[in-house]
Amino acid sequence: MPTPDAATQTDRAYQALHAAIVRCDVAPGARLRVEELSRHLGVSSSPLREALARLTGRGLVLALENRGFRVAPLTLAGLADVTRVRLIVEREALREAMVHGDDAWEASVVAAGHALALAEQRLGAQPRALDDDWSQRHRAFHLSLYAGARSPTLQALVGDLFDAAERYRRFSAQHRKAPRAKRSEHQALQSAVLTRDAERALGLLAAHMASTERNVAAALLAMGLDRTQ
Repeated sequence: MPTPDAATQTDRAYQALHAAIVRCDVAPGARLRVEELSRHLGVSSSPLREALARLTGRGLVLALENRGFRVAPLTLAGLADVTRVRLIVEREALREAMVHGDDAWEASVVAAGHALALAEQRLGAQPRALDDDWSQRHRAFHLSLYAGARSPTLQALVGDLFDAAERYRRFSAQHRKAPRAKRSEHQALQSAVLTRDAERALGLLAAHMASTERNVAAALLAMGLDRTQ
């Protein structure tokens, strides 16, 4: 059983690496050297390996037999798979949230949508896809939509899959010239959810994900990324 200090080191290393990988501060496919990361993060090797194992379980890191760890690559096939599974999970979570969500849930959706709109107003015409504050509010808005679902497993899956998709969005945004305006999409989705219009909300969610997939795939193809590498 890990000591409290080791557990703290593991959590610290996990949070730091998780954020760096999702933001693509560490390139997809990059080698993760335990000795270097241990020095950089100021944690010992055992807690660091535990953190890497946790990230492997979430699909963000690959454990190579007898060869250490690498950041999971980004591929078009992977993008399609993440999008497909996200749609299955998030449609179910959203449907459940609209059935069971209470007044507090509605208020949290409104607050998250307002916070996202304020960030977009602050940024104006500036690119927002790589702005950390916008990205955090964007994640909070999407997750707020599902917070009314009663299944903790569904909500956990939603968060994991959002982070998997966020890597693709952030990576493609670094190489995309034309920004995408999402504000109207978010506003329409929020309105449909709050009026409990399930058919419209689920349709808007599917369209929102499909648009994201098309834009990310176009950016990856423009970079010459192979479909399976």
